[in-house]
Amino acid sequence: MELSQLTIHAASDLLAAGEISSLELTEAVFSRIDQVEERVAAYINQDRDEAKAQAVAADQARKQGEVSPLCGIPLAIKDVICTKGLATTAGSRILENFIPPYDATVMERLAAQGAVCLGKVSMDEFAMGSGNENCAFGTPHNPWALDHICGGSSGGSAAAVAADECLASLGSDTGGSIRQPASHCGVVGVKPTYGRVSRFGLLAFASSLDQIGPLTKDVTDAALLLNGICGHDPRDSTSATQGSEDFSAALQEAGDLTGLRVGIPQEYFGPGLDPEVEKAVRNGIALLGEAGAEIREVSLPHTEYGVAAYYIIAPAEASSNLARYDGVRYGRRAPEADSLLELYRRSRSQGFGPEVKRRILIGTYALSSGYYDAYYKKASQVRTLIMDDYQKAFAQCDLLASPVSPIPAWQIGAKASDPLSVYLSDLLTIPANLAGVPGLSLPCGFSESGLPIGLQLQAAHFQEGTLLRAAHSVEQRLGLVGQKPNL
Repeated sequence: MELSQLTIHAASDLLAAGEISSLELTEAVFSRIDQVEERVAAYINQDRDEAKAQAVAADQARKQGEVSPLCGIPLAIKDVICTKGLATTAGSRILENFIPPYDATVMERLAAQGAVCLGKVSMDEFAMGSGNENCAFGTPHNPWALDHICGGSSGGSAAAVAADECLASLGSDTGGSIRQPASHCGVVGVKPTYGRVSRFGLLAFASSLDQIGPLTKDVTDAALLLNGICGHDPRDSTSATQGSEDFSAALQEAGDLTGLRVGIPQEYFGPGLDPEVEKAVRNGIALLGEAGAEIREVSLPHTEYGVAAYYIIAPAEASSNLARYDGVRYGRRAPEADSLLELYRRSRSQGFGPEVKRRILIGTYALSSGYYDAYYKKASQVRTLIMDDYQKAFAQCDLLASPVSPIPAWQIGAKASDPLSVYLSDLLTIPANLAGVPGLSLPCGFSESGLPIGLQLQAAHFQEGTLLRAAHSVEQRLGLVGQKPNL
């Protein structure tokens, strides 16, 4: 096995045994990037000298004593997370030359544990998209089928993991942006409970929905990376005060799921669900039953309204959050403007792409005088109904199991003229963000054309351990870990 193909836990064991060094591992991953990046196009920028310096420091730290399992592990970071001294663009021309003067909290925590930052990976502009086709710097390609999308908005994160261009990655999830690309690229993706991971240093899209999480090669790695980034942060006013927890410990109980109640939301298996997706997902659910879990049907009756509510709430918050990009304080500044209003107009028109402009317009309209009650207030009320649905469901079960996306990955450009159909692809992931509950995508099979399919598991607030335990059980029974795309 090539070093770049290693999981975090396998690499950590080799590092601890002294069989490899972090510098060797990092150089092997850069060599892999050189081999496949032209076809995958996962990265926006890299800082190889700094990454190698971090690897050398990790090797020295390991010689001096006990270290974190993440020490010396090469990671890719979604380009919406601030990295001090390394450009953070959010996939947008308006931040093309922005270099943050500080690190996001998650980056501080990873650095303290000796992790290596390889660079920043592609994403839909300001995390607005489901196929990573809205990035100002090009569209990444699905390693399993290079003419297909890799999912969005954390498409570069998922593609880099699937193509072995990193050992793991961080993404962000506002309406499915970790779970959907994880499903399309055949990797594991976790959206933690809202507030579980600090959002300080995450460039905001929709502040009540955004959450940072891991994309990894297996469930064990997801637990390790989640361990490394969780915890209360006083700099984030929405950060939960929930105590720290060892998610890896939950995996030790994965063999027997007796007593675990798994709910199957009937609304997630309706019209529009691809038969190949349903077959693979139901096979994954059957494996939960084989492990001892009790399978029962439940209802989330307001699921069908989730997309409509989301596409009012998220654009409304985006229109407010993105007002700061005005050409005055930082980011792109139009040189030819001859008045302040003209500066605003030209800077924003030139800097933002079509999808971001569309959502700013929708959000501004929904918040405008005379329309607030009819749109934003109503959407917020629907959000409360969806939260109530989850509360009632989790009174009957411990987990919900369903598809991640109704369809496998589509060809790049196939939906370019139909944004509504792209929005609808998030139908099954959006509710978890509206309710703030954790969700996970686990590879559970392939379509006949060889495209990965993901099984989605959801749990009540702060029950990530239960998610990981069940996912690890299915993963062991499926035996898909280690299958690689042919690049």
